[in-house]
Order: sequence, then structure tokens, then C-alpha cells
Amino acid sequence: MEPRPDHGEQSYRGSGKLTGKVALITGADSGIGRAVAIAYAREGADVLVSYLDEHDDAEETRRWVADAGRKAVVMPGDVADPAHCRALVERTVDELGRIDILVNNAAYQMSHETLEEVSDEEWDHTLATNLSAFFHLTKAALPHLRAGASIIGSSSVNSDNPSPQLLPYDVTKAGVANMTAALAQLLGPRGIRANSVAPGPIWTPLIPSTMPEDAVESFGRQVPLGRPGQPAELAPVYVLLASDEASYVSGARVAVTGGKPIL
Repeated sequence: MEPRPDHGEQSYRGSGKLTGKVALITGADSGIGRAVAIAYAREGADVLVSYLDEHDDAEETRRWVADAGRKAVVMPGDVADPAHCRALVERTVDELGRIDILVNNAAYQMSHETLEEVSDEEWDHTLATNLSAFFHLTKAALPHLRAGASIIGSSSVNSDNPSPQLLPYDVTKAGVANMTAALAQLLGPRGIRANSVAPGPIWTPLIPSTMPEDAVESFGRQVPLGRPGQPAELAPVYVLLASDEASYVSGARVAVTGGKPIL
């Protein structure tokens, strides 16, 4: 990608906010997921890097986690498969000893000008990847989550400002926001927090790979700050929500949108 996304490789400085914690992050090979993995490691957490099949990208994320002095486990596979979601949780616990933070970040999107262009298979795959995986991961992780654990869903500004060209994606991101709010209420009595982050236009590999060239060229210019955000600019929010400093923050949806409001 040109310019190359900034994941905080040279800029993020940790201060021990997640010392001793273990995180499972889906979609952690690149983009927001990589930025979160780097930040978590520099804050003291061990990380399972879940990804689809981008082995070189995942290895780069693993190296950054290891360079921070933390344990890193990489695991390829499709989170659209419920069995793989359960396997991710099992491997996290088996190799890293516990799970304190679950970040549901993996997502699929494709741009279409008409509804007729959206195949049944694409609709089902988008919902399975972006939303159903969140359910299966959370359900599998629950027996291992202790009081103080944190669940974080990656929603989107599209959840309440839907782009008509991204209809299936819009629906799933609204679902992530809704499910996270419900989880906060369901799991609060157990001392488990659930929050979501609503990114605006963020410069990740998902953009040039799923959008028309003209849309990529103007990407991010529509927000008040006039530019797309970098993955590194999301990481501090994910760190806060995972840390004990946010011990009374649950049921929130944090907008990181360059000034575009969410409802």
C-alpha cells in the first residue's frame, strides 16, 4: 500500500497498562488488528494473532510482538467457521495460559452499486465473518474469562451512517454494536466488561482491496479532519478499554471517526 499504513511500529510507547494479561485478537495480521497487537504487547500482554491466510503479514505482526518481549502465537483459519472460533480460544488458553481480552476485529466487506450484485454466498459470508464469529468466540471464551476481563468489538461509523454500497457490512457492524451493548448487560454481574470501537475511515488493506479506485483516492476526505486515520490512531482506545483503568467503562461505543458523529 502507498502510503504504507502506520501501525505504531515506531511510535507507540507502552507503560505497563496490560502487564500479565493475555489477548486474543482476530484479524491481527494487518490494519487495526496489527496496531492493537503491537500496542498490547508493548503494554505487557501476550497475544494470539488470529488471521485468515496472510502468512507473511501475520509473521510480521508476530515479530513486533516478540520484539516487545511478549509471547506471540499465530493461528491461521477462517473465523466464519464456528469450530475455528472455538479452536482459537482453546489454543490461546493452552499456549498462553489464560485469556483476559477478546478483540473481535476480523471483517469482510465488498463494495457494490446495486443490491442485485450481492450474492447469497457473499451475504452469508459477511455475516458469518463479521458478526457470527463474535458470538462464537465470546461463547467459547466465557468459561475462561474472569472478573476484570474485557471484550471489545470492532464496530464502525457505518453502523448508524450506513453506506449503501456496503450494505452487508453495514448490517454486521450495527450488529456488533448492538451485541456488545447486550453483552455488557449480560456479563456485568460476572465482572466482565464489553465495549465497542466505531472507527471511521481508517487506512488499512481492506480499503484498496474492496473499493473502486476513485473511492480509494478520495478516501477519508469527507470527515471534518479531512483525511483517513491510521491504524496506530485506534490502538490507544483499544488499550484503554482492555485495561483496568477502564474498570467502570462497559456498554460504551467509542467513536474514532475524525470528527464525524455517531448516534
